[in-house]
Amino acid sequence: MSVNKEEKQGFSRRKFLLRATIGTGVMLGIAYGSTPLIRRKIAGVANSAEAPYQGPTDDPKLWFEVTAGNQIIMHCPKVEMGQGTFTGLAQIAAEELEIGMEQIKVVHASSASGNIDQFATGGSTSIASLWVPLRQLAATMREMLLRAAASQLNQPVAGLQALNGVVSGNGKSLTYGAIVAAMTEWTVPETPALKDPATYQHIGQPYPRVDLQDKVMGAPIFGMDATLPGMVYGAVVRPHTIGATFAGADISEAEGMPGVIKVVLEEDFVGVVANSYVEAENAKRKIKARWTTEKVWQTADIEAMIRVGQGKDVTIQKEGNTAAVLEQVSASVITAEYFSPIGAHAQIEPNGTLAYVEEDQVTLMLSTQVVKITRQEVAERLGLKEEQVIIQPTFLGGGFGRRLHTPNAMQAAVMSRAVGKPVKSFFTRKEEFQNDTFRPPTHNVLKGKLSPEGRIEALEHHISSGDVMYGSPLLPRILQTVIGSDIGAWRGGMIQYHGIPNYRAVSWRVQLPFATSWWRSLGLLANTFAIESFMDELAEQAGKDPVSFRLEHLTDSPADVRLAKVIQKAAEQAGYQNTASNGRAMGFAASTDATTPCAQVAEVSLQDGKLKVHKVTCVLDPGLVINPDQVRAQCEGAIIMGISSILYEKMEVEDNELHPIIYGAYQMALLKDAPKEIEVILLENDATPGAVGEPPLGPIGAAIANAVYRLTGKRHRRFPLEG
Repeated sequence: MSVNKEEKQGFSRRKFLLRATIGTGVMLGIAYGSTPLIRRKIAGVANSAEAPYQGPTDDPKLWFEVTAGNQIIMHCPKVEMGQGTFTGLAQIAAEELEIGMEQIKVVHASSASGNIDQFATGGSTSIASLWVPLRQLAATMREMLLRAAASQLNQPVAGLQALNGVVSGNGKSLTYGAIVAAMTEWTVPETPALKDPATYQHIGQPYPRVDLQDKVMGAPIFGMDATLPGMVYGAVVRPHTIGATFAGADISEAEGMPGVIKVVLEEDFVGVVANSYVEAENAKRKIKARWTTEKVWQTADIEAMIRVGQGKDVTIQKEGNTAAVLEQVSASVITAEYFSPIGAHAQIEPNGTLAYVEEDQVTLMLSTQVVKITRQEVAERLGLKEEQVIIQPTFLGGGFGRRLHTPNAMQAAVMSRAVGKPVKSFFTRKEEFQNDTFRPPTHNVLKGKLSPEGRIEALEHHISSGDVMYGSPLLPRILQTVIGSDIGAWRGGMIQYHGIPNYRAVSWRVQLPFATSWWRSLGLLANTFAIESFMDELAEQAGKDPVSFRLEHLTDSPADVRLAKVIQKAAEQAGYQNTASNGRAMGFAASTDATTPCAQVAEVSLQDGKLKVHKVTCVLDPGLVINPDQVRAQCEGAIIMGISSILYEKMEVEDNELHPIIYGAYQMALLKDAPKEIEVILLENDATPGAVGEPPLGPIGAAIANAVYRLTGKRHRRFPLEG
């Protein structure tokens, strides 16, 4: 069916995005090589801005397919990696389409559909960024169906009503499926008025997950499940040390191994293609790869590199004259430093791709958060046009930022081209751990000065971290240069208590000898662990309750008011106590991430010398809630992930090798380590949905550490914590 675009939407999404892009470009152009003040302004905007959706939003037919059975299939450019995005987006679409939830099915949009997200799935942006454009697309699609029905029923549009996928009027009716079956050409009309929130039927309701049945029944929906006729298996030789560069290989012994179809030797990697997975892996072990390394690294070397003062510093936030206040000789200046270790993503499904290179087309099936970047990289490597590369995203067996770059797709495509067959190639579990793009280790130094009345006069936060944003293909190099600091590394590190008269935050960049990158919540966990632990230390020094101490340093600005509300509600709901009782103690922490404030109270004890988290009370203000069950599940997942990191997870470097590289040895929270109760309270203080997936990860580390201090009298400034 063709589309006539003579009639444009009343609200031009394309023009809006164009203006936003031009505005950002101008601002960044001015900032290039500009003053620190301009860069701090950019950092402030980046810290609070919500990224707009950057995909096609002018043609509803790229998004919605109406079947003869009167079901609507939504081709979603955001991927589902367990966060519940498909369900929330289905509710938004169903609302404006005037259909029941049972009538909508959500699938991953193939790149061949043209519905490609120009950004990625990440940063807690999926639902927030699509809130406006998806409603407009669905409403426009409904209007298209109404107009088509008016023509087919020979009735005016004004006399027709759409309900549950049926258009009715004057005693006659047509299903959406019947309407579409009779159409050959469509006109995209102006976007009609969106529904009044008072009439919402789906938004705000706790619908079950739309992908629940497939996952419970074990349907083959993940990247590792992908198959194609005639498929063979590839295995790539990967380094087992950090800082290793491929320098060649002796493939003679591998070529004669059973089942081997071809050993593929490229300038930057070597792999083997065989008839079975086992045969490919056996042959891979016979390849004698050569690697070059510049230095032998140990954990102590990495920790020395990461210390504040060792990298390049950029002031990202400044109010008043912090340095002048802190330079005064006074016993009330308090200093503390905090550390976090290297962390793995440790997602269940390792990375891999099924690739099939044919004469004029490449098909790739994989778990990826970056369809656009993957398509670009494969096309460039094979010397093809991007349109010739078809990416079919699958469900992800965990993402957490690990799949924000999937160059394994290039390797699988090269091997497929070499043998002329579909090639399925995946990391082994040990390779996935050893060649992860890790959560970088961090070092935080905080200084604060109290007034005689026990208020903070000045607060300074220095954040040193390996790269998160820098080096990532997700952001252009010029943009990284212009911003001047790694937004991902200092996420959560800005001072959020704006009632402090003097404050400053400084980001230090350290380039480590191994790949570090996006990890769920980026720097939020480590930076909030540091700053919220320090707030408790300052409160104790001031002789004040940590909850009231935080509140008295907030202003009446909208952001501070929202933060104050979650702080007050969390303390009230948990029955927060500042002293240990019956072998248990509570700890408090709060943070604001991507405009979403969150406060948490953790209740802990010591059992046989080990820390046990019994209950976490979490209060979140994500703005408008689309699906309360989905939001609560995100909070619960983030809290468990935070507990796992704060109490257990850690990687070491020994003679250039990262350890441990297998589950079990890499200790993580188990079911027995989960709190008996996680209570989630949702406040809705905005008319639009905000970030959900990562903000609840911020406070949990500091909340636990603060509770441990009250329980044991020991202040932990490094995680994983010990009893």
